[in-house]
Amino acid sequence: MLLDVRGLRASIDGKEILKGINLQVRPGEVHAIMGPNGSGKSTFSEVLAGAPAFTVMDGEAWLNGVNLLELSPENRSHEGLFLSFQYPVEIPGVSMANFMKAAINAKRKYFGQEPLTAAEFLKLMKEKRSVVELDSKLASRSVNEGFSGGEKKRNEIFQMAMLEPKLSILDETDSGLDIDALRVVAEGVNKLHTPQNATIVITHYQRLLDYIKPDFVHVLYKGRIVRTGGPELALELEERGYDWIKNEIDAQEQ
Repeated sequence: MLLDVRGLRASIDGKEILKGINLQVRPGEVHAIMGPNGSGKSTFSEVLAGAPAFTVMDGEAWLNGVNLLELSPENRSHEGLFLSFQYPVEIPGVSMANFMKAAINAKRKYFGQEPLTAAEFLKLMKEKRSVVELDSKLASRSVNEGFSGGEKKRNEIFQMAMLEPKLSILDETDSGLDIDALRVVAEGVNKLHTPQNATIVITHYQRLLDYIKPDFVHVLYKGRIVRTGGPELALELEERGYDWIKNEIDAQEQ
């Protein structure tokens, strides 16, 4: 099992958001997590990544046999967890090249490897940049500074290509993208997918799943996964919305 989450409960400012998440992801799989606003989708991704604002109240989260909840956010990344943010931040004064070189060499140091030479790094960067059709000029600019929404998301997938994570979590990567940018980003994700890694796609809409085909679709509501199915579940949600599931779960709770 690549990701094994059992009974995960988490809160922020004393308010419980995740109320017992159970999710198992195997190598080679693509999982989509859907659900209405406020259901806990982004919270789930941030708790797995180790965001300090959240308090884990109970449960377990293992990545490839390693206990994520015992690791710092940077060591979770080194162990192979990658989170693509819904709203990527700008880092003025830090070039993409220097940012990625520092990230890659920190990961290599974690595993006792020698840092990449300048020539090795530039070769790797050129190879991975082509995966997401990233303009070479963007790679020399400060991280995300002055980038359009599509460029920021493309840049996130470029970072994913460079770091080669075991598990990639894409938190509403389709947010704010036009159809051309969506296609490029999705194609990049698909090119990077292998039988050894896995992807979790968090989205509101079916349109991203037209490009990134999920093996499983989960519906998150009120901090729990309340429904799991195949790709047909996403199509049903697109057609019927979330009210039928909300009404069904609310009725069960009464």
